[in-house]
Amino acid sequence: MTDADGFSLRSVVAGPPAEPILCDVSVDIPASGVTVIVGPSGSGKSTLLRLLNRLDDPLSGEIRWHGDRLDAIAPQALRRQVATVFQRPPLFPGSVLDNFRVADPGVDTDRALHVMEHVGLDGALLHREASALSGGEAQRMCVARALLTRPRVLLADEPTAALDLDARLAIEALARQLADEGIAVVWVSHDTDQLRRLADHVLAIVGGTVAAFGHLADLDASEDAVVRRLVGAPGAGGAS
Repeated sequence: MTDADGFSLRSVVAGPPAEPILCDVSVDIPASGVTVIVGPSGSGKSTLLRLLNRLDDPLSGEIRWHGDRLDAIAPQALRRQVATVFQRPPLFPGSVLDNFRVADPGVDTDRALHVMEHVGLDGALLHREASALSGGEAQRMCVARALLTRPRVLLADEPTAALDLDARLAIEALARQLADEGIAVVWVSHDTDQLRRLADHVLAIVGGTVAAFGHLADLDASEDAVVRRLVGAPGAGGAS
């Protein structure tokens, strides 16, 4: 994939019609590496992410993916290529294998074990009840489940916010591995340390609009003090 194959948003407005959360957002999100979306609480980070796999549609404006209008792609077809991992991993009743079969009803044991190995999940957990997994194991299982559809992009909405540091670092390492293998990652985070460990590109959303987009070094040097705080730029103080 090339960067030109990513998401393109033009004049996007989204949220409740009476009080939109995103206002006139125009940005190109690359189809490579890890793009981290940051912003104050309520700024529209998660709203933007939900637009990218049609969990929500914009009120106005246009979103394209690989050059195609997003609203012309059936949501179910889109979500097999644009997978999502949430802050609290959604678990379905039954075992880990049963959860995998939600994504791929025909998955066999060999394929299931392969995808578990890919995300660093012990194959001995394949027949364990999903509800008995630890937080870090459950999040890895959800990434593995998403990978069964062979997605081109993985969206992650604060996927490590509820995890301890070791599990958080392990999920970050997995995101980096996937990006290096050619699966673009778009990751919402409020953690500046995490952003600085993970981001190839940074999108700063403030007040429902794009405050900055670029490489971390570009945002570190921004003339906007809010942007510098959001990315934890040296000498900028804490994020607002």
